[in-house]
Amino acid sequence: MRQTGFFHHIGTFLLLAATVLLIITDISAPVVNGISMLKVDLDDRRTSTNRHPTITFGTFGWCVQDALSSGQDSCSRSHVGYDPIAIVEQNVNNVDFSDYAADTSRGLTRVMILHPIATGLAFIAFLLALGAGVVGSLIASLTSLLTFIVTLVVLITDFVCFSIIKSEVNGANNGSRAEWGAASWTTLVAAICSLLATVVVFFTCCSTRLHRRRDARMAKGVPDGYGAPARRRRWW
Repeated sequence: MRQTGFFHHIGTFLLLAATVLLIITDISAPVVNGISMLKVDLDDRRTSTNRHPTITFGTFGWCVQDALSSGQDSCSRSHVGYDPIAIVEQNVNNVDFSDYAADTSRGLTRVMILHPIATGLAFIAFLLALGAGVVGSLIASLTSLLTFIVTLVVLITDFVCFSIIKSEVNGANNGSRAEWGAASWTTLVAAICSLLATVVVFFTCCSTRLHRRRDARMAKGVPDGYGAPARRRRWW
């Protein structure tokens, strides 16, 4: 792959970047309290100078930070599927969610199991692209495409799930404010990286095959004694 090696390395780097970004999403609250997909500031008007209570929602749970008088954080255990609207209703005043909205958001959190699956696929694609030949690059590009599809599905799921909460909290005008957290943007960038990596790695795969065919045709047209050595004929 010497002709397209530089571009192939770019594709490999993009897959590594996608893997790292997806890992950041995977370790969002409650694993790392400060990393969230959606952050709800419970005191946006800063009526209290000593505390800044917030709710952070992550892939496998949530954390209520600095809301207790002791200053300790209250976090759920990590598990697939949780009820984010119930947490908002317990901590935010004057919000009213329909049963349909509550069931939808609760159901969509179960789809977030696709986050670690996308991370695993991105890492496999990275390993396949790392120093791979034509066949390895083709498989890597297909795995990268699958990574993009899975990441896109879970990205849409995340935004639909938390848009329900964000819209209601910001529309209540009660001193609380919801905004997207870093983990949402890392998922978005990871999807872009995996898509670009698919295109780049597949391009290098096809380009390498074309270069090899062209080199083979040129080698056949070179006279004996120049360029590639002539093939020896067996006496039998």
